[in-house]
Amino acid sequence: MFGRERLPVKTPEQILLMRRAGLVVGECLELLRTSAHAGMTTGALDAIAEEFIRGKGGTPSFLGYYGFTGTLCVSVNDEVVHGIPGARVLEEGDLVSIDCGAIVEGWHGDAAITLVVGGDAAARAEDLQLSAATHRALWAGIAALRPGIGIYELGGVIEDSVIASGAADAHHYGILDGYTGHGIGTEMHMEPTVYNERVRPRGPEVRTGATVAIEPMLTLGTHESHELADEWTVVTDDGRRAAHWEHTVAVTEGGLWVLTAVDGGAAELAAAGASYAPIG
Repeated sequence: MFGRERLPVKTPEQILLMRRAGLVVGECLELLRTSAHAGMTTGALDAIAEEFIRGKGGTPSFLGYYGFTGTLCVSVNDEVVHGIPGARVLEEGDLVSIDCGAIVEGWHGDAAITLVVGGDAAARAEDLQLSAATHRALWAGIAALRPGIGIYELGGVIEDSVIASGAADAHHYGILDGYTGHGIGTEMHMEPTVYNERVRPRGPEVRTGATVAIEPMLTLGTHESHELADEWTVVTDDGRRAAHWEHTVAVTEGGLWVLTAVDGGAAELAAAGASYAPIG
C-alpha cells in the first residue's frame, strides 16, 4: 500500500479556492468555541454550524457522508472522533472535540478543535494538559511539513512531541490507533495518509502545492478504541478522555499556509520557527 500512494499537488489558484473553504471552517469553529455552553445539546451546536456554513455559501462536508447525519462530529469526554450530534446535553467540565468540514465551489476544508464546556476554570487539569499536548503535536507536525520530506515522516515528529508532552505532564498519552490525517482537495479524504506515529518507509515526497489535513488524536490512557452501536462514534476502550485537533495545510512556494486557521497560521508558525507564506 505504501508504495502506491501518490501525493497530488494543487496550483496556486486551486489553493486560493481551498482557502475560501478553509476560512469558512475556521470561522465556524471560532463561533462554536464561543457558543458552546452547559445545558445546550450537541444538536444545537450542529444547527449553529449548518446555518453558518450555508450562510457563507458553503455546503457541510460531513452531512450525508456515508450516511452521517450531522454537519459536525461532536465527541464528548471518552468519545474521540465521529460523535453524532443530537440530544446529548453538554455539562460543565465536559471535554468536547468538534470536527468541522465545508465545501466551497467544490473544494474542501477540514479542521477540529477541543474545548472545555465552561472554559478553563471548569476544567480538570489533566484535560487541559491533554488538549494542550494534542495541540502542540498538531503544530509540530505542521511546522515539519516542507518540500522534500517524506509525508510519513510527520508521524515521527508528532509522536516525539506527544512523548515530550507526556514526560513534562507526567502522563502517558495514547495516540489513537488506526486513525490518521489525509490528503484533501476536491474530496475530503484523498491520498496520502498522514500518520500520527512513526512508521516506515518515509512515504511519498512532499512537493510545493501539497495540501493535507493533519490531525492528532490523543487519549489519557490507552491507544485502543471501538465504535459504538451507531457505527460512527469512536470511544476509548478504557473510558478515559480524549482530544482532537486538526488543520488543513498547504505547502506554498515560500513556506506554509494553514488554510483553516483564521490568521492563516501566522502566529503559531512563527512560534514554531516555520515560514508563513500565504498566496496573494
